[in-house]
Amino acid sequence: MKLLVTVKRVIDYNVQIRVKADGSGVEKDNVKMSMNPPDENAVEEALRIKEAGKADEIIILSVGNDKAQETIRTALAMGADRGIHVKTENDLEPLAISKIISKVAEEEKPSIILMGKQAIDDDSNQTGQMTSALLNWPQATFASKIEIEGQNAIVTREIDEGLERIKVSIPFVASCDLRLNEPRYASLPNIMKAKKKPIDTKEASSLGINIEPRIEQIKVEEPPVRQKGIMVNDVAELVQKLKHEAKVI
Repeated sequence: MKLLVTVKRVIDYNVQIRVKADGSGVEKDNVKMSMNPPDENAVEEALRIKEAGKADEIIILSVGNDKAQETIRTALAMGADRGIHVKTENDLEPLAISKIISKVAEEEKPSIILMGKQAIDDDSNQTGQMTSALLNWPQATFASKIEIEGQNAIVTREIDEGLERIKVSIPFVASCDLRLNEPRYASLPNIMKAKKKPIDTKEASSLGINIEPRIEQIKVEEPPVRQKGIMVNDVAELVQKLKHEAKVI
């Protein structure tokens, strides 16, 4: 069984986001970048499935500029077998990413596609669902546990009401929750080995699919600075200010 895991290069979650002076986007130059955290859980789950003897190969897929290969190498250092880099200099929308994943899946024919439930930069939470629709595969989103049973999988999902267990047939698409597992750290020997693992690079324009953006980003602005609070002496004064100054009651 072959596993395809998608990873995204994003601004590290510890970095304070800054908006560009011209409002065209967020500042990425000279900023620490890393693998999207939920994607790390997807890589870890793929490794555990393989270590359990239920998968033969793990392929890492990333879409982006040349630096996306750094993220692929991180996943290879964790234990994945090979990588695919679909190269583009443009920021693509979730639908375009889903089309690329679907195209690669048609070529590689994986049994399971694993990805993070959402990316921390845009929080779209759309790619897994769209990929499932394009491939006409079952989907298991927000997975907190995955159990492979023959040609099916039992997936525990986190929903508003609690936990939901569903049964999906292979092949399927799963988006991984942060509570699925604890990603491992890459050891120094594995980091050195990852440098020799193959990465196949393709131009996004060569895939024969339409990835043109459908949404135009006009401007990015920082949220307004929160105003300083005030102290009130009693409930009566609080009610008066809420009614006459804030006008919320």
